[in-house]
Amino acid sequence: MRSSVIVFPASNCDRDASVALEKITGSKPSLVWHAESTVPESDLIVLPGGFSFGDYLRSGAMAAQSPIMKDVITKAKTGVPVLGICNGFQVLVESELLPGALMRNRDIKFLCKDVLLKVERNDTIFTSQYDQGEIITIPIAHHDGNYFASPETLKELEGDGRVAFRYVDDAGNASADANPNGSQNNIAGIYNKDMKVLGLMPHPERLISQELGGTDGLGLFESLVEALH
Repeated sequence: MRSSVIVFPASNCDRDASVALEKITGSKPSLVWHAESTVPESDLIVLPGGFSFGDYLRSGAMAAQSPIMKDVITKAKTGVPVLGICNGFQVLVESELLPGALMRNRDIKFLCKDVLLKVERNDTIFTSQYDQGEIITIPIAHHDGNYFASPETLKELEGDGRVAFRYVDDAGNASADANPNGSQNNIAGIYNKDMKVLGLMPHPERLISQELGGTDGLGLFESLVEALH
């Protein structure tokens, strides 16, 4: 499986994403600098976490204007799968590949901890190795992860089954106490209309081995390998 990881100034999870992809696919991804104009032929494009351009203006706003994003957008619109993690999710929203906005966390604090997520569906290229409704543990590390969208957009996302992951408690309830950042409907990740672009705030690449504390993030990458190999 050929993959590419886009690297922006102040990305700090590009290596994490690269290590995860190499571990699971057996081949090194291409690291593509943001100023390049073309992404190499890829089965998957990853926009990693970090603080691209220091989160100046709005998180992901400047990265969305990087030259490479024109080709990322073009490839996404032709069906190439794109995964945006944390800051990558913010870039996808700012690039209008995904709807809504990611705002400052409810309590105006940077959050770095493990959270529980519910896998809303397992019939996508990103989730086939999970059970539908499975509760998984994935770490978060963000300051602007509060997902917001208009009532019409929320209705469309929910109606079309485009909520990928939701913050829940250990009983699987999307409760206020389980919501770390104030996201509407406890949304932790969403898909685009063809289900081939996924943006999520938690970091699955940080939980892919017992040495890192668990393997709940493996399922996402194994799902992609199963779908794209």
